[in-house]
Amino acid sequence: MRPLLFMLFPLLGACQSFFAAQQPPAVGERMQGEVRREAGTLLLTTCLSTQEQTLSLQDQSDSGFNDDANALFADGATRLFVDIGGRKLGKASADAYPRLDVRQVYRIQNEGHGCDDPALRSLTLRASGNEPFWNIAISPRGLLLERPDQPPLALPYLEEQLPQGQLNFSSEANQQRLELWIAPQRCVDSASGAVSHLSAVLSIDGQRQNGCAYFGALRNQ
Repeated sequence: MRPLLFMLFPLLGACQSFFAAQQPPAVGERMQGEVRREAGTLLLTTCLSTQEQTLSLQDQSDSGFNDDANALFADGATRLFVDIGGRKLGKASADAYPRLDVRQVYRIQNEGHGCDDPALRSLTLRASGNEPFWNIAISPRGLLLERPDQPPLALPYLEEQLPQGQLNFSSEANQQRLELWIAPQRCVDSASGAVSHLSAVLSIDGQRQNGCAYFGALRNQ
């Protein structure tokens, strides 16, 4: 497939450590919001301020959502931010909430920006890693690399789609070569426990650093 050429700009996140690749089922409707646990049920309140709704979440497709969410609640979280895809089901009873069968997990986190993230609607992809920290944000305007004690680096880049859902983003500027490899693998932040659906490897002049990634609201696959 032909590589696409883009330009650049900013955003933020954090992740690390990978797990087995998996091919998600049909995503259905994608939504972001806050999850709370009530009487043993996971309830999602969506981010949309005009059409905010509450849904009862269930996982009938082995997405791992229930296990990941309950693990974060067990660590002391009271609310989680989630970005998920699923299929709406009818109410189980007249006084129950509408149900959502979770089919795809993009992100589950218990800290950092959530519904208040100013970039929530404009992000194509975000990747980041720890030790040392790095963050790459990609939007239709381009790519921005952020690292501690260094000025943000805005770069032109090439995107190439590879077999099995993998992606490669590459750039050469200021006598530096940057490559970002993305694979569809569940990824867990070793510090916060946040879960995302993509693993990432950043290579700068041959030095490789592992991390996690997720698609923003502007991209599903």
